[in-house]
Amino acid sequence: MIRRLRRLGRLTRITRVFIRHDLDEFVSAIPLLRPYRWLWRLLPWRWVPRDQRPRGVRLREALQDLGPVFVKLGQVISTRPDLLPEDLFEELVKLQDRVPPFPGAQAETIVSDALGAPLTANFREFETQPVASASVAQVHLAQLHDGSEVAVKVLRPGIELVIERDLELMYLLARLAQRYLPDGKRLRPIEVVDQFRKTIGHELDLRREAANASQLAANFAGSKLLHVPKVYWDLTRHNVFVMERIDGIPISNIQALKDAGIDMRQLAHNGVEIFFTQAFRDGFFHADMHPGNIFVSSEGQYRAVDFGIMGTLSAEDKRYLAVNFNAFFNRDYRAVAEAHLRAGWVPPETPVGEFEAAIRAVCEPIFARPIKDISFGRLLLQLFQTARQFNMEVQPQLVLLQKTLFNIEGLGRRLYPDLDLWVTAKPFLERWMRDQVSPRAVLRELRREIPKWLGRLPRLPELLHDTLQRAHDGHLALEWKSGELAKIREQVRAVERRNYFAIAGGSLLITAALLGGLAGFGTDLASVGGVASLIAAICGVLLLWHGRPRRLGG
Repeated sequence: MIRRLRRLGRLTRITRVFIRHDLDEFVSAIPLLRPYRWLWRLLPWRWVPRDQRPRGVRLREALQDLGPVFVKLGQVISTRPDLLPEDLFEELVKLQDRVPPFPGAQAETIVSDALGAPLTANFREFETQPVASASVAQVHLAQLHDGSEVAVKVLRPGIELVIERDLELMYLLARLAQRYLPDGKRLRPIEVVDQFRKTIGHELDLRREAANASQLAANFAGSKLLHVPKVYWDLTRHNVFVMERIDGIPISNIQALKDAGIDMRQLAHNGVEIFFTQAFRDGFFHADMHPGNIFVSSEGQYRAVDFGIMGTLSAEDKRYLAVNFNAFFNRDYRAVAEAHLRAGWVPPETPVGEFEAAIRAVCEPIFARPIKDISFGRLLLQLFQTARQFNMEVQPQLVLLQKTLFNIEGLGRRLYPDLDLWVTAKPFLERWMRDQVSPRAVLRELRREIPKWLGRLPRLPELLHDTLQRAHDGHLALEWKSGELAKIREQVRAVERRNYFAIAGGSLLITAALLGGLAGFGTDLASVGGVASLIAAICGVLLLWHGRPRRLGG
């Protein structure tokens, strides 16, 4: 009973906040909340003109008033521009965690308990006052006994309970919204809350963030463009993350960057290059690159922090993006439509011509502007919204990339307003595309796959024998239901026998190719592999000859 009353009280507060920000359309859409809306409107202090600011601004401020968990929910929703109207998306991407810190003495206790030793055993100094505070954790500066300057990220005490409580309420609101909102099913609110639960669940284990930082640091080892803080694994636990302290100028402080003599054009160019290197070279990118998470050294090197949200791209994702970007800027909308069909992201029965026409209608107005003013992020957003009309299920990793790209563009153009993103990105994309289809790339892929095939090679004769044995015993025979088909049964059996020879021959030729690949694994293996490869190839050719296509009657 107490739990239900607490939930009702929280729901009442949410409704009151939404009405205070004149977001009545979100409240009145749910019948359960409508009476409360009218009661609130009857209060005398509500007899004032309505707030005329855009609804996106009002929604963002309402989420900020509701507290850190709802701010984090807004951030997660902002990664789904395929589901949001554009005005709401553009405001929600501005949400950043700025919440009051919890007491520093409490943070010291959490660190001591997590490391199983007094604070002085691991730190020479530990600053009680935090330097940053967010919805899930806060950061304190410290110094190790060897003199290393570090930052200590500490999980908020009791945050799991707060999140679990608000998640229950979010699921209730999601179910109501899905049932009563006109766009409820399309917006998939329950799926959004599921995504939020997963995202925030990852952020509640700081070891995940430490692993993300470690991977990104390895990808950019020795780079002059980006520095990632070192992780102190021996001092990191699920609720404590100790990393190298990052010094630098906040990238949002444009005047300080100029005063330091940093080349703003080069800095903007480097930011774009870092993003495309992460996405296309590594397929692993920092997906929360807002200005609060980026610093710049006096030499102009980027320094990143906060690795709780990272994105990953498969080889297919990277190829899809590269093909689409190149096709877009060549205005080859047919290639864009066909790329979606090949990727299987729109139904195979989608009319290519209609899809092409829809993409052209959206993109041509964009290209009416100077190319330096074209937004890659907006381009992807328009593509996702168009593809949704053709039943495309937008891939979450691509939407996360789109949001990150949106942030990078905004950041780059604040640093250098005349930044031409296409001039910066096009050479990188063209170089990456050439690398993907070059003979060297094919050989690299073969060398990567050969060890897997070698592991399966010993089972190949057994599998081949089992297949032929089943065929001989009639277990692979077709069932003949029609009397007319039975007349040609014997002729088809003859074809089947030849097919078995063809399968066996093809398998041996594959084996020959794999054995030939042993040349890269040492001299002994090379000699054995060469002889075995020759024998397998000869046998394979003979079997293929027996299995060659012939006339049905002969």
